[in-house]
Amino acid sequence: MRALLLVAAVLVSAVAVPAQAATPTTYAVRGLDQPVRMVVDKWGVPHIYALNSDDLFLAQGFNAARDRLFQMDLWRKRGLGQLAESFGPAWVAQDHAARMLLYRGDMEREWASYGPQAKQTITEFVNGINAYVDWVGQNPQALPEEFRKLGHKPARWAPEDVVRIRSHGLVRNLYSEIMRAMTTCLAGLDADRVRANLEPKWTTKVPDGLDACAVTENAGDVINTYRLGTQAVSFKGQKLELNAAEQQEGSNNWVIGAKKSETGRPVLANDPHRVLPAPSGRYIQHLSAPGLDVIGAGEPILPGVSIGHNGTAAFGLTIFSIDQEDLYVEQLDPANHGRYRFKDTWEPVRTVKEKIAVKGEAAREVDLNFTRHGVVLHTDQARHQSYALRSVWFEPGTSPYLGSLKYMGVKNLAQFREVMRTWGGPPENQVYADTKGDIAWLPGGMAPKRPAFDGLLPVPGDGRYEWEGYYDGEQLPRSVNPAKGFLATANEENLPEDYPRDRKLGYEWADPFRSQRIHEVLGSKEKLSIQDSERLQNDQLSVVARRVTAALKDVTSTDPVAAKALQSLRGWNHVLDAKSGPAALYEVWRVKHLGAAVIAATVPALAQLGQAPDPEVVLDVIEHPERWLGQDAKAKRDKLVVDTLAAAWRDTEKRLGADPAAWQWGTLHQTLFQHPLSGHLPNVDVGPFPRGGSADTPDAASFGPDFKQTGGASFRMVLDVGNWDASRAINTPGQSGDPASKHYRDLASTWHKGEYFPLLYSRAAVERNATKVILLLPRR
Repeated sequence: MRALLLVAAVLVSAVAVPAQAATPTTYAVRGLDQPVRMVVDKWGVPHIYALNSDDLFLAQGFNAARDRLFQMDLWRKRGLGQLAESFGPAWVAQDHAARMLLYRGDMEREWASYGPQAKQTITEFVNGINAYVDWVGQNPQALPEEFRKLGHKPARWAPEDVVRIRSHGLVRNLYSEIMRAMTTCLAGLDADRVRANLEPKWTTKVPDGLDACAVTENAGDVINTYRLGTQAVSFKGQKLELNAAEQQEGSNNWVIGAKKSETGRPVLANDPHRVLPAPSGRYIQHLSAPGLDVIGAGEPILPGVSIGHNGTAAFGLTIFSIDQEDLYVEQLDPANHGRYRFKDTWEPVRTVKEKIAVKGEAAREVDLNFTRHGVVLHTDQARHQSYALRSVWFEPGTSPYLGSLKYMGVKNLAQFREVMRTWGGPPENQVYADTKGDIAWLPGGMAPKRPAFDGLLPVPGDGRYEWEGYYDGEQLPRSVNPAKGFLATANEENLPEDYPRDRKLGYEWADPFRSQRIHEVLGSKEKLSIQDSERLQNDQLSVVARRVTAALKDVTSTDPVAAKALQSLRGWNHVLDAKSGPAALYEVWRVKHLGAAVIAATVPALAQLGQAPDPEVVLDVIEHPERWLGQDAKAKRDKLVVDTLAAAWRDTEKRLGADPAAWQWGTLHQTLFQHPLSGHLPNVDVGPFPRGGSADTPDAASFGPDFKQTGGASFRMVLDVGNWDASRAINTPGQSGDPASKHYRDLASTWHKGEYFPLLYSRAAVERNATKVILLLPRR
């Protein structure tokens, strides 16, 4: 013990620290081999210094639980389908759905997919979580208030929990397949071009043998099961309710080469977009041990870092929309629904029986049914059909983001490229930069080969529409050290013109407007500074708004209300600033009036689906009405614009008052970081804040029908590659998951103002900015 204390003393006194951080908080942690020093800086970022990698990842798990225990416990319970055990019978259906989506494949292949040390790393990480759970059990005063409110305790983890849960991954093609089938049933397949613009340009067809109207009749049941299995948890009102909000996803990243950078070094920027809860879905941390020194953001429930740098190489990601899911319609034996048709034979449906523990009641036994294509989400008893989901989720190596364990320590482009060659999921645009000056765009993700179909509609499961393996990662597009000096992605369709179309990677991408603005800004200057990247991450100019108003330059109206609206938009700078009145008018017009009018003018039957038209289609109707509106197209377009603008002006008056000088976009569009126990515990929500931007601006701010922000960039970083202490980052609302902590909400105002803090990397800079030191000592 004296030897351990001596090592600890050396660790504590190795570097001078501010007086307020000089006295460490000490924990005795079972499983540690050597002491670990953790330094928390003034922005709440933990810097973890260990003497070996096992201790490092154990300490990471311990610290993540120390900061985010309730969030992590709820994630695990949701993902494993164990909510009812803690919260009662209202959650049985969600538990049942969640269990459908667990990984149930070969565990040896699964562990090996993430590298030779992955199982050991994850085991140590989980040991750290459990060590903190044990500590809380012995120190009940430290139990987070959420557990006391809900009347349950944190569970212990198994290493398999980390990899079996897949349903937080960003693979979301099933919904669009069903919507396309519903559109086909209601209005014909050609009508779907108004709902969803396919890129690259592609003409799909209804698979032989698919009854689109049968899919339509079963759509609600299939979608609801899928949503139950993938959605987050919230506790609303006086009883437990399910949160059925759609998950928001997207991101921006770019990398600037040394010759185009003012610093003479590469710059890498990334701002992944997700839902905006309290606490944040991202967690910034610094992991340092012999052989590894990596800093950046990950998810608190995973070991390692997914977005950041290791002192030599930097990396950042966005979603690359490979189609990784398909819905199969299985024909059941009318005399025995335990069998389904595949080619010329009947194959047995595989059934797994599980018991769902229920608080206050007896356990419920549920059946999980599987075909060769995947889990059965719903069965249409009358038609003798089942709907089975095939997804890369169920393949080894697709636990979301866990593949980053293999690239955290890379030292050159060749090593990083090899990691991305075997990346599983989610599908990503990775951008890369290193201190040698190399920059690259390297997409990764398992891409199914579909020789007989395109993946855009459900298909019969009779054997004619099968996947035939996956493309090797090197068969995805690549770009290294381009002549223009930068690379950028924003979830747009970014396949090169000469990329083989027969690979059919996917046809459903984010709208191109964020990407267009990012490329416009990055290409507009000969040299770009760190501050240029910060400003671009907070840029709220709408390219699509600029194009729409330019197309309306000749539109006139004798209606005084419409004339005022036209004048307002023409005098606008197209920036969706929170204080802008024209921005408020534009968004009310676009969201509440223009889209519905375009549907009515092109495919009225789609109104039954409650679907908005594709934003690129709306823009094309405005810019090129002759393609959509038939005879006298321009006159019809002008009338559509005038009528909807007048309605939007009146609508905005109702929402914001009669004086247009007082209108502000941020009055409608607001950000609230909402805790799962919002309404049940005081002071757990952060905000609301008036918010600028939209889904179309680099400063992405998706919103729902009530204009309240639902998704965006909680985490941003701009890395000065090689001068690492000059790098910048922000998380929000704070690093901690404890509402009583000063780091729970301290970053929200900084984020709201578009500002950053220094992402410190050198030991000396970290110690100078320490506000807390934590020492983990081995417990014998």
